[in-house]
Amino acid sequence: MVKLSSLETTLAYTFHDQNLLQQAVTHRSHNAQHNERLEFLGDSVLNFVVASLLFKQFPKIDEGDLSRLRANLVKQASLADIAQSLNLSTYLRLGEGELKSGGFRRPSILADALEAVFGAVFLDGGFDAAHAVIGRLYAPVLQKVDPKTLGKDPKTLLQELLQGRRLDLPVYTVVDTHGAAHSQMFDVECAVPKLDIRVTASGTSRRAAEQLAATQVIALIQALAPAKGAGRKGGKRNPQLSLPVAVPQDNQ
Repeated sequence: MVKLSSLETTLAYTFHDQNLLQQAVTHRSHNAQHNERLEFLGDSVLNFVVASLLFKQFPKIDEGDLSRLRANLVKQASLADIAQSLNLSTYLRLGEGELKSGGFRRPSILADALEAVFGAVFLDGGFDAAHAVIGRLYAPVLQKVDPKTLGKDPKTLLQELLQGRRLDLPVYTVVDTHGAAHSQMFDVECAVPKLDIRVTASGTSRRAAEQLAATQVIALIQALAPAKGAGRKGGKRNPQLSLPVAVPQDNQ
């Protein structure tokens, strides 16, 4: 197992009580001293900190929209993405059954472990320490938040964009998987047949690759002519596109 000191470096936080961090990355399948209680605590701390960050960053947004933005930022998929950026899967302590079934890649396990880490930081260093760790990890995420989308992810936005233009929903296909089991990469194609658009994106999970592909497709559609003429006979067809997109592997 990778030494937890490297995780501390990534978090930019050094634990006074190393046992707390070890417990935070321990799944219930490993032993009785698991991370579920820390996860419970971390979930509450996370919600408060993210609410505070959003409150300061978006002073003109009302309570309802702030709640929707927060819900999107603290949901399982968002937490799993951050956990992937930390390579948290390499530190997880799992039972034999979970190891064999690929539990270290399961979004629920990754998200729960990340919340447990937040809970552990809170117990070890107090609220200010937890706020600092969460703030650093969420900084690049918050930079990309567009309040006009109310926290909707790229796949949802793409679906709404296509429906608004009366086009069929996009088709996502896993075209390849590669890499070691603990750092597997997924290549996913997102296709919009009516517009002859095909985009291939790579991510550390199928969902991450799909979201990246959807982002690229949205940009392409917005660059095309208005949809009113897209379905007319004899209209000019757009050239088929295939844009490979790589996921930065640097830890945030």
